[in-house]
Amino acid sequence: MSDQATQTEREQQLARLIVKTLNLDIPVSEIDPEAPLFGEGLGLDSIDVLEIALAISQNHGVQLRSDDQNNAAIFQSLRSLSEHIQRARTI
Repeated sequence: MSDQATQTEREQQLARLIVKTLNLDIPVSEIDPEAPLFGEGLGLDSIDVLEIALAISQNHGVQLRSDDQNNAAIFQSLRSLSEHIQRARTI
């Protein structure tokens, strides 16, 4: 993995939450923080996103709304999701 593909501590925690929530059969360390969460990357679908949003709300106190116009950008990758959570927690 290149430096950009190396998970930060926060990204590792979020990746663990995603793997646990969705019962994924993939090591946390193999999730590229820049890879798409949908399609080619982890291959998540809209139901998976709802489950992740609920888990994030319960674990981080950050509400992710289904009608947010920025959801495509927020859920683009592990990194973008992690950065959004951090911004939301500092507001």
